[in-house]
Amino acid sequence: MIPSLAAAAGMVLISLSSDRRMERKFHAAIPVLGAALALALLGTTRSPVFAVGLLCLVEIGLCGFLAPFWAIPSGFLSGSAVATGFALINSVGNLGGFVGPSVVGFMTQRTGSMYGGLAFVSACMLVSFALLVFLPRETHTQVH
Repeated sequence: MIPSLAAAAGMVLISLSSDRRMERKFHAAIPVLGAALALALLGTTRSPVFAVGLLCLVEIGLCGFLAPFWAIPSGFLSGSAVATGFALINSVGNLGGFVGPSVVGFMTQRTGSMYGGLAFVSACMLVSFALLVFLPRETHTQVH
């Protein structure tokens, strides 16, 4: 419950900051980077208190990036391309929903430790961070 409460507060704060600054890319990328680092550290701790703190950071990052992330496609796509972009994002996300748990399970079974699986997910999140950072600048202005 503690990580979820932290994530709810983080989501609101990150979204408000993103809206206030009218910036999406880095408001999506920075939480992903924080979650990736916290997830990598999660496999190294034996302290329950530190683990809960890291889980809070992971949840804040994973939930906090959502609102700015989903606002990005309409910033540089228009018309039916926005719908196509959303469909592509959902397709890749669905593949990740299959591949991620499968690889984590395989790595945990092979190594006898969760750390390999956590490191794999963390590495995938670092790739997501890099992809977000290198997105093109927004070309369309949002009217609210």
